[in-house]
Amino acid sequence: MVEKVGVLVVSYGAREVAMVDAFTRSTNYKVEVYVVDKQRNPFNVKKAAQHCVIPDLNVEDICKFAENHKDKLDFGVVGPEKPIIEGVRDVVEKRTGIPMICPTKEYAIEASKVQQRLLFQEIVPEVNPRFKIFKPEDYKTKEDAKNALYKWLDELGNLAVVKPDKPAAGKGVGVWGDHFTTREQLFEHFWENLKHGAVIVEEKIEGEESSFQAFCDGKHLAPLPETRDYKRAFDGDKGPNTGGMGSYKDVGDVLPFMTAADREKEIAIVNRIFEKWKAADNQALRGIPFYVAFMHTGKHPKILENNSRPGDPEIINILPILKDDFVDVCFKILDGALTRIETENAATVAIYKVPPNYGGFEETFPERVSKVEVGTPVDLEKAYELSIKYDDKIRVYPASMELRGNEVYALKSRAVCVLGIGESIEDARKISLKGINAIKGGALWNRRDIASKKHIGKSIRHMEELRKRK
Repeated sequence: MVEKVGVLVVSYGAREVAMVDAFTRSTNYKVEVYVVDKQRNPFNVKKAAQHCVIPDLNVEDICKFAENHKDKLDFGVVGPEKPIIEGVRDVVEKRTGIPMICPTKEYAIEASKVQQRLLFQEIVPEVNPRFKIFKPEDYKTKEDAKNALYKWLDELGNLAVVKPDKPAAGKGVGVWGDHFTTREQLFEHFWENLKHGAVIVEEKIEGEESSFQAFCDGKHLAPLPETRDYKRAFDGDKGPNTGGMGSYKDVGDVLPFMTAADREKEIAIVNRIFEKWKAADNQALRGIPFYVAFMHTGKHPKILENNSRPGDPEIINILPILKDDFVDVCFKILDGALTRIETENAATVAIYKVPPNYGGFEETFPERVSKVEVGTPVDLEKAYELSIKYDDKIRVYPASMELRGNEVYALKSRAVCVLGIGESIEDARKISLKGINAIKGGALWNRRDIASKKHIGKSIRHMEELRKRK
């Protein structure tokens, strides 16, 4: 008889839908998922034994839901960073005894960009770009702050990245050449952030970016294959930064522009941080405590940032091709027995379809927005039908979407992610685009160059050039 397992999933969007999908496809267990969700996500509503909407993902309310179902829950997983930073694991475990797969509040490393840089400075200083920390209490006047900043910009030749210490405080990350082209613009951005607390100003690093993720049981790191995320809204890496418009994974563990040595360096760096950082109670780091944005410079890789949660969309590239049952992976994480992860030899391409106002698309490309479709229901059924036709090589994961009666509507953020699984990146891309093009309604749009040969070729040539500059 198949063992019954109850899993709590704290969900925000498509990343967690991919988890729910992985759990409910288990062949070793009969899985019941209990989902706490930001909205009535159509996929989760259909798959969950119990579905609860908590729009702000408030830790107290999540805990109450867990308490109500604790007799049926074996463990919980958390996707979004907000509840992790606010200590959802600490609270739920203390009050209910349900083991949670995510780091404890103390190890939610993205809570402070300043602390993150200082931690890396102590353990792996070579991964840090040059940086300087500015604190509001250090400056009597606006002019004092400006003089200090401009002095630092002289050293950096203006090539700077401005980051608020705390997430969602002030104006977010700003990059020279992308968000501002004059010192005055950069200062205004910096000043708006400084009003809310410390600001870190870093040297802008040239290179090619990869996303490194690893499952962790508290004792071991089990690295996942490399992925590449597309942060910018529009084709050709133009437009504002977004939550990620799509991502790809090659057939093996490395990306086309990386070498095996690049990956070995990444693993060695993250292991050094992990070994130095892990607590006496080494269970504190279980989950995905390392989702690291590496910048490959042709010399030594640099770390742009680290998060204590799975990547969205990058984990979507991995979960559907795990060789192990995802429930078994989670049990091994809880038992401190996860030493490695195996995935199928497949390439995957994830592409997001998003609403017309996302990333300023409607204002930038008004001619590409179907006015009659704005605000209409979205039809996912034809994409799901393709998924059956393509023998599950297409996965359709609703994100910022809401079920109203029998109809599905896109909300304000990234609406739906479609994953293609193939024998090559190009094959996976074609499959993903078939699913994307089958989704109609809501005037949704997507980047058209995710994982394209042209874009990947550009990354390969750029890395070759950077390696020559050594």
